Amino acid sequence: MPSPALHSAVLEAVGRSITSGDVPAGTSLTLEAIGAEHGVSRTVAREVMRLLEGLGLVRSRRRVGIVVLPMAEWNVLDPHVIRWRLAGPGRDAQLRTLTELRHAVEPLAAAGAARHASPEARAELVDLAARMRVLGSAGDLEEFLTLDIRMHELLLRASGNEMFGALADVVAEVLSGRTHLGLMPASPEPEALDQHEAVARAVRDGDAPAAEQAMAALVGEVRRALGAADTADTPGAAS
Repeated sequence: MPSPALHSAVLEAVGRSITSGDVPAGTSLTLEAIGAEHGVSRTVAREVMRLLEGLGLVRSRRRVGIVVLPMAEWNVLDPHVIRWRLAGPGRDAQLRTLTELRHAVEPLAAAGAARHASPEARAELVDLAARMRVLGSAGDLEEFLTLDIRMHELLLRASGNEMFGALADVVAEVLSGRTHLGLMPASPEPEALDQHEAVARAVRDGDAPAAEQAMAALVGEVRRALGAADTADTPGAAS
């Protein structure tokens, strides 16, 4: 039985080739060609194609075979697709659209958390923001990232809106991608640390307008930093 690692390696390779445009929409794929290129059995190739079909990247058609689909058909909110696109030539456009999504959703999620979060979640948010201040000042980006992901996930899931909660993995991929692609400063901007703490305090205090405003400022700064990076090729603000 093929190992999960083998499936994963082939899935990553084929998924990236499609989302990067190296294998354009309309291209016909065969199990035999996939197997030969990656040195895997027909069974592994079939399973990979099944997974890609579930992501909307390909479709099996009778008498045609497996056809690569255009981006309009992709499950663009799936973490796999996000990760592959961030690693490809369309990275800047992907960051822009995902950040616009965050700007539309996360301020409302923060306001919802101020209304609906449990006492435990409120206390954890304040603790996370304080620990992020220490790690950010020390330039420990990996541990900072872990806490940052947890904070945004907690806000989304505590918002009282299950649709927002379902975006937690999306935001995690964006935050991870920006860090691992070298798009974060050597240490988070002090303003970003201030805004994380402002969000946490507002949620703790049940102040929905203040939570929404602080999160809008935080994500808005990310949008501005990405815009500046497009023209100056410099890393942007944290979170």
